[in-house]
Amino acid sequence: MLTVSEPVTADGERRWCEQVTVTFRNTGGSPATSGTASFATHVIGALGIDWGTVTTTQPLPAPIAAGATRKRTYTVCVESWRVPLGMRVDTREVTASWR
Repeated sequence: MLTVSEPVTADGERRWCEQVTVTFRNTGGSPATSGTASFATHVIGALGIDWGTVTTTQPLPAPIAAGATRKRTYTVCVESWRVPLGMRVDTREVTASWR
């Protein structure tokens, strides 16, 4: 079983991207050999209104051995048209699926 830490975010090079760092911990008895990380990224307006959530996926930093921890920083982006000037993105949740 994999557990995923709370995401730590930093601004990306473009307003529709951010750097998201997460730690994956394999608490199971066998290695996670492949899988995906899913990012729930919110589009936030200039007044703080949440205009929607976009989910994207990227590969896990596999393999993750049983009992091991892996930390990875991802560049998470949504389509630029979803984030007009004055708006920003905020990735609030990361989940993982694995094999």
